[in-house]
Amino acid sequence: MKRATIKQLESVRSVAEAGTIVKAAEQLNVTPAALTSRIQLLEQDAGVALFDRTGGRLRLTVAGEEVVSAAHRIERVLTDLDVTIASLRGTHSGRIAVGIVSTAKYIAPRLVAAFARQNPRIEVTITVGNRMEMVSQLRDYKIDVCLMGRPPSDFPVESVAIGEHPQVIVAAPDHPLANCRRIAKADLAKENFIIRETGSGTRAVFDYFFSDVPVRLPTVNIEIGSNETIKQAVMAGLGLALLSAHTIEAEIASRRLAILDVVGLPLLRQWFVVRRADRAPTAIAQAMWDFAVAEAPKLLPNGIAA
Repeated sequence: MKRATIKQLESVRSVAEAGTIVKAAEQLNVTPAALTSRIQLLEQDAGVALFDRTGGRLRLTVAGEEVVSAAHRIERVLTDLDVTIASLRGTHSGRIAVGIVSTAKYIAPRLVAAFARQNPRIEVTITVGNRMEMVSQLRDYKIDVCLMGRPPSDFPVESVAIGEHPQVIVAAPDHPLANCRRIAKADLAKENFIIRETGSGTRAVFDYFFSDVPVRLPTVNIEIGSNETIKQAVMAGLGLALLSAHTIEAEIASRRLAILDVVGLPLLRQWFVVRRADRAPTAIAQAMWDFAVAEAPKLLPNGIAA
């Protein structure tokens, strides 16, 4: 595929993301016929189909997925080149993409804001998602640096621990257990729990902590992808929840939530700053990395509110 062009690779990626030729053509500002021709020429050059066209829908084949992955990598290389050249011009400007797992959004903006104040000409793009989504972003070279609770292990990454990340169980202040001490984990088995969605780091901690104790799912049978919604559900009396202590500072201070005194908790994890190990960082990406390693520990909350 030495004759493949960036436009052809971009076309495959756009169709894969948009789902249809028509929508992708609108986004690329070309005609559907021109877009179809680009993809067909690339398929002829590759000698394999890039899309499964059965059933009236376009789905990437294995070869198509490889093309999309290559398109992402090429985009990042060109972005890195742009940043490097800008740095060589002495402008101290450019772009950096930062990923933040959703639980870290309560603390990461402080870090990004501090970096931005010191580097006003650098454009910082922030992407927030659960752990599974951020791992995918790292895998596809879409982000330069990520703040998360557990680095991935299925592809090469470099990571540095930047501070403790305590996990606690919270309840409404009027819950019968709110004033109890030394609550055994087994005593929580009969309680309703509101849990994060599969793929989140918080859900992984929940499953780990209760791996030896059966727990009952909420009577309303909800699995929530937002810490904010979980907190509201707990305050409404729908159940208990295991959450990062860094996400509940305001609610504990205002006595809208109470941390339960559970044996074995808080469970102390670590916050990590993570990047691809097989990709040379740009000067700006290295500056962000160094800043995060040095400054993030100072910006994390101290201790656990009681």
